[in-house]
Amino acid sequence: MMTKRAGFLGLILCCVIQVNAQTRFTDARAERMIDSLLNLMTLEEKVGQMTLFTSDWDVTGPTLRPGYRNDVAAGKVGAIFNAHTAAYNRELQRLVVEETRLGIPLLFGYDVIHGYRTIFPMPLGETASWDLAAIERAARVAAEESTAAGLHWTFAPMVDIARDPRWGRIMEGAGEDVYLSSLAAAARVRGFQGDDLSAPNTLLACAKHYAAYGAAQAGRDYHTVDMSDRVLRETYLPPFQAAHQAGAATFMTSFNELNGTPASANKYLLTDILRDEWGFEGFVVTDYTSINEMVKHGTAANEAEAGMQSVKAGVDMDMQGAVYYNYLADQIRRGEVSLSLVNDAVRRILRLKYALGLFEDPYRYCDEERERRVVLSAANREVARDVSRRSIVLLKNESQVLPLSPNVRRLAVIGPLADNQADLLGAWHADGRAADVVTLLRGIRERVSPQTDVRYVKGCDVQSADRSGFAAALAAGKQADAIVVAVGEHEWMSGEAASRTDITLPGLQLELVQALIRLGKPLVVVLMNGRPLAIPELAAEAPAILETWFLGTEAGHAISDVLFGDYNPSGKLPVSFPRSLGQVPIFYAAKPTGRPMNPSDKYTSKYLDEVNTPLFPFGYGLSYTTFSYTKLSIDKPTFRLNDTVRVSVTLTNTGSRAGEETVQLYIRDLVGSVTRPVRELKDFQKVNLAAGESRQLTFEISAEDLSFYRADMSFGPEAGEFDIFVGGSSDANLTGRIRME
Repeated sequence: MMTKRAGFLGLILCCVIQVNAQTRFTDARAERMIDSLLNLMTLEEKVGQMTLFTSDWDVTGPTLRPGYRNDVAAGKVGAIFNAHTAAYNRELQRLVVEETRLGIPLLFGYDVIHGYRTIFPMPLGETASWDLAAIERAARVAAEESTAAGLHWTFAPMVDIARDPRWGRIMEGAGEDVYLSSLAAAARVRGFQGDDLSAPNTLLACAKHYAAYGAAQAGRDYHTVDMSDRVLRETYLPPFQAAHQAGAATFMTSFNELNGTPASANKYLLTDILRDEWGFEGFVVTDYTSINEMVKHGTAANEAEAGMQSVKAGVDMDMQGAVYYNYLADQIRRGEVSLSLVNDAVRRILRLKYALGLFEDPYRYCDEERERRVVLSAANREVARDVSRRSIVLLKNESQVLPLSPNVRRLAVIGPLADNQADLLGAWHADGRAADVVTLLRGIRERVSPQTDVRYVKGCDVQSADRSGFAAALAAGKQADAIVVAVGEHEWMSGEAASRTDITLPGLQLELVQALIRLGKPLVVVLMNGRPLAIPELAAEAPAILETWFLGTEAGHAISDVLFGDYNPSGKLPVSFPRSLGQVPIFYAAKPTGRPMNPSDKYTSKYLDEVNTPLFPFGYGLSYTTFSYTKLSIDKPTFRLNDTVRVSVTLTNTGSRAGEETVQLYIRDLVGSVTRPVRELKDFQKVNLAAGESRQLTFEISAEDLSFYRADMSFGPEAGEFDIFVGGSSDANLTGRIRME
């Protein structure tokens, strides 16, 4: 017996309507099919394709909310999120494909942010690797696993520039720098989507949150954003454009308003820039109920009005708010919204379903055998371990406390996060499960010699004021030859709706560490946190500090690889660490002031009670070896618009072991038609050198690297002088100068 799907789609696939349209995500055959399908669809069915509802898997288990199943069966829902696993999604897909009138397959989405079941470092930590191949590889594993579990679409990467560590979602992006964030955005898109969307292991990427969400006032989530067009275009839009150029199939609007207009009704962002300037051909989805929230923003009197504003601005799909579902069809019938807007939106959604091969085989992502074979495989865990250790940043190593000897006789492992599985997953950990996580304690015990006596004491909780565990922790420390103490945040203290006004170590953790330091033993602080922390006392007193972020499933193994010298740390900070909250926001690419800081002149730009500089600058990270930078040379100090300048530097490993260094090149435009940042990252290279080895590295600078939005808002370079800085962080002090005529 022919199913409804076979009947209608068979008819459509045989149509020969001639269409010349070609887009990035489809071909002429798809356009003919989509045109035919649009002609058959009712208004309610079209609005259904623009509707995204949650299954509430994470809250209630694998069941839809009451009434949603009826909506799915009636063809009034085009996409579902928070539904996953091959078997569950197959049943939902069967319901719509075989029991609805037209059988248009569902699109399944999920927040696969840094892994599906095998969890990788949180994105900010992953970016600390400065290893684009590793970042792309992590996203590829996430795509392999999640597509095996019935998913088609991830709400990632988050590409918001974030310069305020109070904002909890700083953990979800790539940090403060435009250049590094843009490269990371493109790498993650490539990893998720691969090079062929029709392959059954490709995952639609979604660049979010469009736009400027990371600039929320006071670092408070969902708060107002207000900035000049120059700042928007120079700082906050480039990572989105990089994601688009890498092929990102979808964009997600942000919760915030931008200059008085909520993002989900911002035609300037969604149509003028995204579609008309950049040529984006995918579809735009809102964030969770953000159309509804426009009423509270105060730009719409009611949800019906908010929905009209959004669809006219360029929003194709409404996530969870049911605004399109409730009002859009009637608005079209009354002539308040043009049918062409809906047809365009539905076309964009159907194109991506076609590109994924769902019309050909709607169950191609629901392969339980592949799910069993791929998800949390040993190979995937090994990739996670490698990416995790690349993400660790060595902040301090006084007297070469690190690496520890695996043959140490007595080792005390202390702290509330030392034997903690759940927190190591970090926020937005998809289907990651605490039971799968290798703790730091387990990683250490599996690495040290059988003769090593490892004693674990918790000492205190992350947040409590209970000192009752201090005595046991100090007793263990006194008996030990070395101490490893793991402190930081709970995973829920960063992520969405997790802004903090106090970014020091919570609870009594600092007091515990200071008491252990006073024992005078070799001591390593292992930080586990979702944001930069203000830790000046720790930086001054602790012999050694490792920033390990939330590393995910293989955290304990990766940290142990670094602790005992099996891996020489090479991570560099993707965001500045402040000395105190009073410096926030603090970032290296600040604008100069007319009264630069002068310690001998009160009336200059500085604090009375603190220096201007960060505790640890952007790009900073130590190694178990040392590197020197010498012989900076510039092949043509004066050049013209179409020339390329080559800047060379010699890097030498001056230590006793092999190591990897990220060599960074910054520029400063000394005089412009508008003020320019004091430094801007323009290139970097990761170099692995043997002990004693030297290598000459060459960077190329073109007029494009010197371009910016000039006084008249045209984009391009200006003649003048530029300082060049090369080194191992944004404090690089090997300098040269070039002049463009």
